Amino acid sequence: MSGQVTVTIAGAGALGLASALALADAGARVTVCDPAEPGANASGVAAGMIAPAFEAVLDPAARPHIEVLLAARDLWAELAQRADIALRRDGAMAVGEDAWLDTVEAGFRDLGLHAAELPTAAAQALAPGLAERPRALLTREDWRLDAAQALARLRAAAEAAGVAFRREAVRDRGDADVLVVATGAAQAPLAPELSILQPIKGHILRLPAPWAAGVTVRGQGAYAVPSDGVITVGATMEAGVADPAVDPAKAAPLREAAARLFPDLADAPFELSAGVRAATPDGLPIVGFGTEAGVILATGARRNGWLLAPLVAKVVTACALGREPGPYAARFNPRRFA
Repeated sequence: MSGQVTVTIAGAGALGLASALALADAGARVTVCDPAEPGANASGVAAGMIAPAFEAVLDPAARPHIEVLLAARDLWAELAQRADIALRRDGAMAVGEDAWLDTVEAGFRDLGLHAAELPTAAAQALAPGLAERPRALLTREDWRLDAAQALARLRAAAEAAGVAFRREAVRDRGDADVLVVATGAAQAPLAPELSILQPIKGHILRLPAPWAAGVTVRGQGAYAVPSDGVITVGATMEAGVADPAVDPAKAAPLREAAARLFPDLADAPFELSAGVRAATPDGLPIVGFGTEAGVILATGARRNGWLLAPLVAKVVTACALGREPGPYAARFNPRRFA
């Protein structure tokens, strides 16, 4: 292409906004289109965990991709500085029964990662209010951010870089040189490759906790993320469900999980939220050119959208500008399921 490349991005979640900022910084003229209110997407209904270690240890679908997850995590320092996003790097901790912790510890060893064993007092110092446990496992490999803040600051940085935003849905590439599809599983069929995506609905619970501080806590079947006087507890996973409506029945098990980890939350008020993510059969997103001319895919990150955002943005930018997409582009190839 000659002259300035024009790019339309469908979707203003973590992948869409990170790609918009990277493309604008690289000299493209970018417009982001999303019919929803800013932040009203699956990226906003998230705990903001950048968690390559625990995702790979606890999720069999993520385990084969630990190298990719760690590489994406390492790109976050630069993106956080660029967009003025507060990035917490104090780690994450697993607590639970001995048998489960032994399995978690073995998972770390199998992946070549380290988890330090902590006694009760040390664990409670790292996570105030935590229920007394005989032991815990801590890794510094996992980081986190505040999802709502990160979305707002990515958008502000993109706007400052010249990106235009429109509250509308995208139907086709139109006059743009490139269309980047960064929507979820339930969006308009902008590319045939979207048909392989499966929706996964998830609920999270937010509870006020003025004392909340410290590291992310992973329990058996639940996590708790403290941030600015609020603890976020999640998450349910309903494969194949695309309805984003909140189901009040999902609150009870999440409240029970919160109280097991932090007893002071047993009677706390709460806010229940739901989001729908898109997933591919192998757990990695589809990123790169598909079969439609001028259409780049950037979707299907399952529950690792925030973690993968800077790496996806690099691949999208390279594809749009005709540059070398890097060592992980082949793993993301949208045509790998053909």
